[in-house]
Amino acid sequence: MIAADNPRFVFIDEFFASRGDLVTREQLLTVMSRKALDGHLRAGAIIRVWHGVYSLTPPDTVGQLAGLDRLTNKAIVACMGTAAHLFDFDTEQDDRIHILDPGVRMRPSSRLMVHQRIDAPLQRVRERLATAPAWTAVEVARTLRRPRALATLDAALHSGACTATELDVAIRAQKGRRGIIKVRELIRHVDGRSESPMESEARLVFIDGGLPTPELQYEIVDRCGDRWRVDFAWPEAMVVAEYESMEWHVSSTALKHDRTKTSRLQECGYTVVPIVVDDVRLRPLDLVARIFYHLSSAELAG
Repeated sequence: MIAADNPRFVFIDEFFASRGDLVTREQLLTVMSRKALDGHLRAGAIIRVWHGVYSLTPPDTVGQLAGLDRLTNKAIVACMGTAAHLFDFDTEQDDRIHILDPGVRMRPSSRLMVHQRIDAPLQRVRERLATAPAWTAVEVARTLRRPRALATLDAALHSGACTATELDVAIRAQKGRRGIIKVRELIRHVDGRSESPMESEARLVFIDGGLPTPELQYEIVDRCGDRWRVDFAWPEAMVVAEYESMEWHVSSTALKHDRTKTSRLQECGYTVVPIVVDDVRLRPLDLVARIFYHLSSAELAG
């Protein structure tokens, strides 16, 4: 509980709960001394969300934005990676909070980035205002390398937050800005069927290497009647490629699943090409050559 300078006692959880789980320094000092507050902070009983704003537990992204609302007495607008996170297509996992300039003095820090975006369209998501999803996707993509830019654009479509047409509109709206030419060149390759950033990166390697366009998330029924879905497929050549995530293969269950999948596909006559992160990022030419070899072998056999 919180001991006040006067005889009153206030239960700390009730005090925070009655104020939306976020409390300002001024509010806390009505029920405890500065010394008591410092003690709670040192003990970890109270957490500093922002300078002058506190919580009992580490806040999520929405909680951090709400803390900025309290700090500024403004409705803070999320942008860039923070907006992408709210719309469920954040591929970069940027821990910083990105916001539009609220019109009051705010100092950027290692945790907070303040952006000037006068013409950005806004949309409400998770009870907050953020830059519109298509605008956000294009704006984030402009700052990234080509592979990650495509991953962001793919993820935006995959999430259902925006459409390809809306991405086109956002690209035109950001004409002349740094990185927009790269995004404009990538837009024709964007495909919402990609289910992970590394699938998008691998697909760009295929595109740059001149490989025939693969089918994405292609389904194959094996001889036992079980249905399997593969990341990339060239059905006429009976060649498939699968991105193998190291995180996915941590468990024995996942490893067993993939081994069963590979053997079943091979029984059906498919050549299975495994892909790992180093193939995509360090040896892209070798990866393209491997797939070309299998496609050519299938053509010769045919």
